[in-house]
Order: sequence, then C-alpha cells, then structure tokens
Amino acid sequence: MRNNEIINKILENRGITSEEEIEEFLSDKPKKTYDPFLLTGMKEGVDLLLSEIESGTRICIYGDYDADGVTASCIMAACLKRLEADYFIYIPSRMAEGYGLNTKAIDKIAENGAGLILTVDCGCVSYHEVEYAKSKGLRVIVTDHHNIEDVMADCIVINPKHPENRYPFRDLAGCGVAYKFVQAVQRQAHLGRDLLSETLDMAAIGTIGDIVPLIDENRTITKYGIHGCNRAGRKGLKHLADAISLHEIDSENIAFGIVPHINAAGRMGTAMDAVDLFLADESTRISAKTQSLLDYNRLRKDTQESAYKEALEYVRGDENFILLQMNDIHEGIAGIVAGKIKDKFYRPVIIVTPTEEGRLKGTGRSIPGIDLYEVLNNCSSLFKRFGGHKGACGFLMDGENIEALRESITAQADRIMTENPEIFERKTEYEMVIKPSDITVELAKELRKLAPFGESNPSPRFMLTDVVMRNVNYMGKDGDHARFYIYDNNYYVNCVFFRKAKEYSDKLTAGLPQDLIGSVSYQVWNGQERVQFIVEEIK
Repeated sequence: MRNNEIINKILENRGITSEEEIEEFLSDKPKKTYDPFLLTGMKEGVDLLLSEIESGTRICIYGDYDADGVTASCIMAACLKRLEADYFIYIPSRMAEGYGLNTKAIDKIAENGAGLILTVDCGCVSYHEVEYAKSKGLRVIVTDHHNIEDVMADCIVINPKHPENRYPFRDLAGCGVAYKFVQAVQRQAHLGRDLLSETLDMAAIGTIGDIVPLIDENRTITKYGIHGCNRAGRKGLKHLADAISLHEIDSENIAFGIVPHINAAGRMGTAMDAVDLFLADESTRISAKTQSLLDYNRLRKDTQESAYKEALEYVRGDENFILLQMNDIHEGIAGIVAGKIKDKFYRPVIIVTPTEEGRLKGTGRSIPGIDLYEVLNNCSSLFKRFGGHKGACGFLMDGENIEALRESITAQADRIMTENPEIFERKTEYEMVIKPSDITVELAKELRKLAPFGESNPSPRFMLTDVVMRNVNYMGKDGDHARFYIYDNNYYVNCVFFRKAKEYSDKLTAGLPQDLIGSVSYQVWNGQERVQFIVEEIK
C-alpha cells in the first residue's frame, strides 16, 4: 500500500477530508487561531487588569497545582513582568487546601497586599470564595476552562465554556485561556509580539498535560509551542529535558516525561518549585529546582507502586464501578492509582481518602463511554463540592454519605451496562490493516507529520494479520518486555512488546501466525535511521 493511501485513510478516520483541512492539519505552520476578544469578558478583563496596574495595585496570580495550572501561571507571570506590574504567584497546597480558590488563601493574599486576584485554570464556579474576596476589598478576574454546571462566580469570568460565549472553540486548556488573555493584553497594551512566542512553550506543555483534544486551535498552540520547546529559550525547561535525557521534545515525551515531573511537584511537595524552575534565570537556582522535580518524581513512583499493590487487595473484581476507601494512601498519588486500577480492570474507579476535617476527598478516573462527570453530577447533593470532566473528577463529601455514593454509582454503572452490554469489553482501536512490507522508514517519517499526538488525535495504530514472531528475546529485570522480528515474503520488521511479555509468553513462542496491533516508531541511532513496530496487543 502506498504511503499517501495510508495517510489519507488516517486523516479520513479523523474527519479531515477536504483539501483545505488536510493542508492545515499537516502544515508545519498552522493558521487556525481566533480573535481573543471573542471570548466573553475578555475586553472587560484586560481593561480592568491594565487599569489596576496603572494604579499600582498589587496582583496575585492564583493557579492550580497541576501542569496546566503551573504553565498557565508562568504565562501570566511573563505578561505581568513585561507590564512591570507588582505581582506574586499563589498556588494552593493539594493536601492542605485542595483545588481552586479557598478563603484561607484569600486571607493570606489580602495580607500580602494584593488588590486584584487573577486566576488561571480555576475559579469559574467559586461563587462563595469570590464573594468572600470581594468582602475583603479584592477584585477578581477568572480565567478558566472547566465546565460551568454550578453557580458561576459573580465577577469577570473568561472561559470558552461560558454560557454566553461566542468563541469558536470550546476545548482550550487553562493555559490556553491564559495564553489568549496574554494575546489580548499584548494587542491592547502594544507589547512586543515576542511575548507570545516566548510563552508558547508553556502553552504547549500545559495543553498536552491536561489531555484536552489536540485539534483545532489546540493543535496550532501545540505545534508552535513544541517548536518553542526545542529552541531551548527557557533555561529551566532545557535543564529538565537534559536531566531526563530528552534530546528532542515532542508530544509523547512531554506527556510521559516533562508533565509527570511537573505534576510530581504538586503531588509530593509544592507546585511552586515547578513554577520557579520555569521562571528562573540563574543557573544555581535552576539546578536546585530541577533536582527537586527529579526527587519528587522518584518519590511519586515509589509511593505510587506501594499504594497500587495495596489498592489491588481491596478490589473484589466483580464491581462495575470500583469505589475504594483507603485511609493511608498518599493523597497526591490517589488519582494515578485510580488510573492504574481503571486500566487493569477496565472499570471506572474512585478512591476516597480522609481529610483532616473528618471528611472524605475523592478522585476518580473513567473509561471511554462512561462520563464520570455526569455520573457524579447525578448524585451531586452528596458532595460539598465536586468538579472535573468525563474522564476524571474530584470531590469533597461528608463520610456519612459514602454508602449512598456507592449505591448511586453502582446503580448507574449497572444501568449503563444494561443499555450497552459491551461497554466493559476492552477494545484496542486501530486505523487499518497493513502488511509488514508497508512498515518503512519513509512511512514512519510521513506519520510524524500527523503529530502532535494526544487526545482526539492518537498516535496511529495498525493491525498486522497472520504474522509469525521469531527470535523472541525477553528484556527487563523481570522479563516483562520482549524484542522479536516478523517477516513477510522475506521482508523483516523489528518489533518490541512492552510490559505484557510474560502475560503473552505462550503466544510469543508458539511459532504460529498471530494478529498484532501496534504503532510504527521512527528512530535515529548513531546517524542511522531505523523503524520498528511497537506491539500493544497480540490478538
């Protein structure tokens, strides 16, 4: 099969069919972006910010402790620095304060002399907290991207999901909304356009990290932003990339390398260490903050593995919705463990942990086809607060409501299974069937043009049918990985099978024709181009 036929089929699968759409999707310099002033509240927000700066008001950038919130905070900080504003950054503690605005933080911010709070990646439904801030004499501008199902904050709210919004694209990440705000400020205050190019790296990392769809304007942001990451203009990012052996930054190693290190700071320590790394210019500080992120991530891995093993002991195995109450798990890794349990059993999972106030804090992860936000929204009366999206949610509740929650989510999952009996059958999607002889360096290079890969634009998977695996070599400390080759009419393809080699050892060594699903990987090693097939499933 010709390479262009394969590429065109993949684009068709993604709904990209017209000549104009194909050109935009494959372009190294996409043009799909929109006027920031189309966002409801943008003009009022920019006017208020510039007025407050002119009046000498101290400004607090209030962020979130994940990669989206960290990068959005850095984007806003670059803008306020360029405007020579008096500002500081406040990111709440995941453990002590939780997500979003809270009254204790507002007290600290007021004591620190702020007159304006500018939120990033949070705040759109923080009605009571915004009212409290107003009572302390603070003005508030919210920039956010989360769903607005609750009472919206009574202040300037800039959010592509705002009910009155006219913006053409709803799925910006929090850092994307922050970037559009900076774009509007740059235009109105006549700042240099270099401010926009200098902050695109943060916008790309946060957008990929928050797992929003990498389509439309998000694709434009991430494509240009990845270019910015590789220009090495941000010293802290370059130092972190070098420390984790990233020679070239792309969407995959942002998702699986850079983002986990940022998130580890918020999970195991303080997200301000990640902010400081990306804003620092002095080499000693950069080295220290990089080491902090490396240490946090190492601790996160160790803590996560022991918690995962403990969590497995609580799973019965017959639940359609798994709810685990774990009293000793580190709160910072509860969401990751929920995700690993979800992947193992292919069921939605919620883990609840106790708070110091005697309540329960929950974090959940879901599978395709079950909207976790909708499930929890159907029993929202049980929560003090909750939020998130279809794939991941968090909440706070009184402990006495735990059994009512279990009954509700179990009943909803059972109903969903009755309506769709195949909902809990794991499916490995693939684009098309190809032959081993189709897997060439040339195809691999063409597939790279479809990047950046992520939500709504996954790395293409293919099926190879009736191939025989030969020369199987197990790798890794426990033999969990395998390397082998397949051939078709004397054409050989090197293959790698990660993590599942033990589980599939009978099929690997059977010497019989098998069907493989996986992706095509392109590498350059010692100046030599090479291609291999990364196996994800043996059918």
